[in-house]
Amino acid sequence: MSRRAYFNQLANSWDKRFQTEALSTFLEQLVPTFDLLLGQKVLDVGTGTGVLIPFLLKAVGPTGQISAIDYAEKMVKICKSKYAHLSNVTFTVQQVETLDFPSQTFDAVTCFGLFPHIDNKEKALRQINRVLKTNGRLIIAHALSSTEIKAHHLNASSAVAHDVLPTSTVMKKLLAQAGFKKVHIIDKPGQYLNLSVKRNTATWNDR
Repeated sequence: MSRRAYFNQLANSWDKRFQTEALSTFLEQLVPTFDLLLGQKVLDVGTGTGVLIPFLLKAVGPTGQISAIDYAEKMVKICKSKYAHLSNVTFTVQQVETLDFPSQTFDAVTCFGLFPHIDNKEKALRQINRVLKTNGRLIIAHALSSTEIKAHHLNASSAVAHDVLPTSTVMKKLLAQAGFKKVHIIDKPGQYLNLSVKRNTATWNDR
């Protein structure tokens, strides 16, 4: 089974399984650390059923905009059914490796619970960098540590059994090569948070 088929299969039961009070409390505390501002434009990559959207909206306010994407069309369908009434949220089926947005569109890109599942991480990071404005922020986050994610996926399904987060050393190298600076990683029980900033191409060697 492909990853896409796996996530489409889980779409109808996703919220029941994962959208818990504990996760809501976690996100309530986590999202303010993203340092989003009122009025900003945010791309939520791998949005799933949109678990992050209410917290992002709280951060960017009614003048901000959220673009929610996922490659699993059933996830996007459910996400849209929950939030389509909001004029400042849009939904599309897209893969992060081939983003269909103009360059320098977003102030921030959020990637919650997705990064281990990306096939071509180098290409995905280059695409994210392209659609970010200069000094825009990339936020990669999980409600588990990298070690906990590895164990969770190993026990979940053969479709995701080998999906892991790169080590901090490898991740920093990938981000630098893709055009990011100021990489800050927290990897502890119950949390993974990776914050980085798009470099100004005029100062490409700034890290």
